[in-house]
Parts: sequence; structure tokens; C-alpha cells
Amino acid sequence: MIFKIATAADWAEAERAGAFHGSAHDKADGFMHFSTASQLAETLRLYYAGQDGLVLAAVDEAVLGAAIKWEHAPSRGEDFPHLFAPLPLSAVKWTHRLSRDAQGTAVLPEMVFAGG
Repeated sequence: MIFKIATAADWAEAERAGAFHGSAHDKADGFMHFSTASQLAETLRLYYAGQDGLVLAAVDEAVLGAAIKWEHAPSRGEDFPHLFAPLPLSAVKWTHRLSRDAQGTAVLPEMVFAGG
């Protein structure tokens, strides 16, 4: 399972369109950014600090086929999944609206770490 973070507005558009075409950042980079469960907290801290109205989508990587590529991100020293195609909503297993705790940290649902 890999994970996509999106604004609620972008995700609502994806639901209308039947596929997610990425954020402005994804489009500028030419691919869609994803994270693994172990990468999510740091991704949220670095790129989504203070943002509300975020949706977390759990995606079945196997459904994406050859369009998903694992690439090294020197800034983080890790390999990340990148999608070089629109995300079909049929690959999404669940979505969850993220909330923040009293310190402003995004609260990840237990489902992230339960493997499904």
C-alpha cells in the first residue's frame, strides 16, 4: 500500500472526474508523489505543515503497473513511489480526512499501519 496526500478540493475534483490528475506540485514535477506508511509523517511535516483540509488516500500499488516507479529522493535519502499517469480511483482502497492534534501534527489513522 502506498499513500497520496491531497487537498479536499483536489480530491473532490478527482471524484467528479473518476481519476486524480495530481496537485499543482505533481503537475510541475511531471509525476505524482506518493509515500509509504513509514514516510508519511515526515512528508506531512515537510510539505503540508499547517495545512488543513487534507485527504489521505491508500492506493494498491499493484493496480498501477508499470506507471509506478520507485525513485531516489536525495533530499530525503530514500526511494519514493512516483506515478507517471493519472491515478485511477479504482486503485484507491480507502480515503481518510486528516485531522491535527493539539500541537498541529497531522494524525494518521491506524489503518495506515495495519496494512490496509
